[in-house]
Amino acid sequence: MTETLPFPQDRTCPYHPPTGYQPLREKRPLTRVTLYNGRTAWVVTGHAEARALLTDPRLSADRQNPAFPAPAPRFEALRAVRTPLLGVDDPEHNTQRRMLIPSFSLKRAAALRPQIQRTVDRLLDAMEEQGPPADLVPAFALPVPSMVICALLGVPYADHEFFEAESRTVLQSTEPQGALTARRRLEEYFTDLVAHKREHPGDGLLDELIAERLATGEMRHEELVSTAMLLLVAGHETTSNMLSLGTFTLLEHPEQLAALRADPSRVPDAVEELLRFLSIADGMVRVATEDIEVGGATIRADDGVIFSTSVVNRDGAAYASPDTLDWDRSARHHVAFGFGVHQCLGQNLARAEMEIAFTSLFARFPGLRLAVPAAEVPAKPGHTLQGLVELPVTW
Repeated sequence: MTETLPFPQDRTCPYHPPTGYQPLREKRPLTRVTLYNGRTAWVVTGHAEARALLTDPRLSADRQNPAFPAPAPRFEALRAVRTPLLGVDDPEHNTQRRMLIPSFSLKRAAALRPQIQRTVDRLLDAMEEQGPPADLVPAFALPVPSMVICALLGVPYADHEFFEAESRTVLQSTEPQGALTARRRLEEYFTDLVAHKREHPGDGLLDELIAERLATGEMRHEELVSTAMLLLVAGHETTSNMLSLGTFTLLEHPEQLAALRADPSRVPDAVEELLRFLSIADGMVRVATEDIEVGGATIRADDGVIFSTSVVNRDGAAYASPDTLDWDRSARHHVAFGFGVHQCLGQNLARAEMEIAFTSLFARFPGLRLAVPAAEVPAKPGHTLQGLVELPVTW
């Protein structure tokens, strides 16, 4: 029965929706599912309905709402934590977002491209010097966005092993206490970093927020620390997964990869199609504050609502042959970055990083290929950001 379909589920193929979601794909635009704790919730799977609901003010992102659904146990532990941007509604959300928009604008992302290119080139130099084989996750996919977001925020990259490990625990832990402990460690780290920067200012975004927002009372200390944590974690984890899984997907689609090599000007379109095709942030969560009629169903107040982006972005009503990787399609209206007021703040930066990283990686290593059979490449479980645990390659 569709009503008892468990959600989320693990992917069988790293770049396709879970095979267990086929009933969801057949019964668009929304369906009842069962979460790990037995609670039922709506899963939105229709593209048009998803875009409409993601702009509907009757859906709340407030994770402190007792009715807010928990797709995994770690959500329960973090429920009491007020998360800036992701976990608040307007007008508070709008106030927080306006403070950060200039640092993540299209103009700012364009200005960062030379720095991103230098970072990518240094990492590729190191890979080339070391020689094959290599695990592309720690050698390239993870450090590219990690170095870039550290430089943007003014966070010492020397601490990357600590915050990358804690970030993984926050996002992947199956134990509530583990996620909460990791978050507290990150909170302590940023509390100490803010204190240091107040005495020894630098030139990163965090320094700007301390001088222009914290000192003037526009931001509370706790809000600044939580915002810095969110930007750091989201800024490297999401793009890292796109780089590793995107590379794997391109290697598994040699004709499409050959087209990009023949015409690198198509890379921006390819990035949009990969964002649609991979949908790594699969499962955006909301709670209804009022009854909503949509798609022939009634979402009741206090109902949980989850957006399965991997299914929404494969809606045949929105995309012809949705399971095919196609550089010629217009994929810009995907919801991989969300939609509406909560659309990903860092999307311009992420696009710049992906365009530069994919172009440079395949230009430097034209013979890049998997070092193990594709079936042996380990993927992440369905309850977290989708991606690869490791990606063994050779050239």
